[in-house]
Amino acid sequence: MSSILEILLPIFGLILAGFVCRRRGVLGPQAASELNRFVVWLALPALLFDTMARASWQQLDQPAFIATFSITCAVAFILILVVRLVGGLHLADASIDAIAAAYPNTGYIGFPLCLIAFGPASMAPTTIATILVVCVLFAVAIILIESGLQTERAPHKLGWKVAKSLAKNPLLVAPVVGVLFAAARWQIPAGAETFLKLLSNAASPCALVSLGLFLAEKRPGGADAPRSALLLSAIKLIVQPAVAWLLAARVFALPPNLVGVAIILAALPTGTGPFMLAEFYRREAAVASRTILFTTIGSLVTLSFLLAYFR
Repeated sequence: MSSILEILLPIFGLILAGFVCRRRGVLGPQAASELNRFVVWLALPALLFDTMARASWQQLDQPAFIATFSITCAVAFILILVVRLVGGLHLADASIDAIAAAYPNTGYIGFPLCLIAFGPASMAPTTIATILVVCVLFAVAIILIESGLQTERAPHKLGWKVAKSLAKNPLLVAPVVGVLFAAARWQIPAGAETFLKLLSNAASPCALVSLGLFLAEKRPGGADAPRSALLLSAIKLIVQPAVAWLLAARVFALPPNLVGVAIILAALPTGTGPFMLAEFYRREAAVASRTILFTTIGSLVTLSFLLAYFR
């Protein structure tokens, strides 16, 4: 048990530090937003680029892992989307709830947690999972939200709008450039490597503190928000890792260490992306924000159990 605490304590300790600093007024109301900008535009892209630029083709050529993680996210997303649509929810709101139930926080929690639990070999699959989450899953959600709001009726214009949005996403551009860099077999100059390492080392602590700052903000919610958030949290923390186990261990028969990485990544709490989407499109954000809070707290229990099992 002490070894599990050694893994989780630094991760959730940094989240708690950000939470306490915001609640006590040490950091102001804009701290979460500004620190998040630093992570998204500088630190995390540096980590993604450096990881992919140093990865071999054998590390990246993992179709079974890609299929496992993609299907895992798709099952949770489609399940909640159908349930919410049948319940009479608008397509845009149903899409936000669906991504809240299927969006593991691979960028902020996945990298430090997998590095501590599984070592450097887990960085390549974690990067692959991050690309699938922040690009593919996000793109699907945006397409459905835009379709529901009917801001663009022409399919080709909607596709172009989504493509431009993804092309501006540093979390997509950085690993793609890294892959091209590795394919060309270029060597990173010593000075550039030091620059990347300094930024990369800042990614995890800043991301976790930023998450704590986000969770500390008090946001209004409707009467139905807690119940809906509990449903999404159950899908996220129980159903999604269970599907990942079934696919990784039984269907695709991945190596044991990669099975562990896939399940831990699927069991991560919901990231802040769904809340940002809700805010951007001016939709109800109470369910998404509470799902992030509930899954972050609940994952302390579920991740402890899973890490104990794999160790």
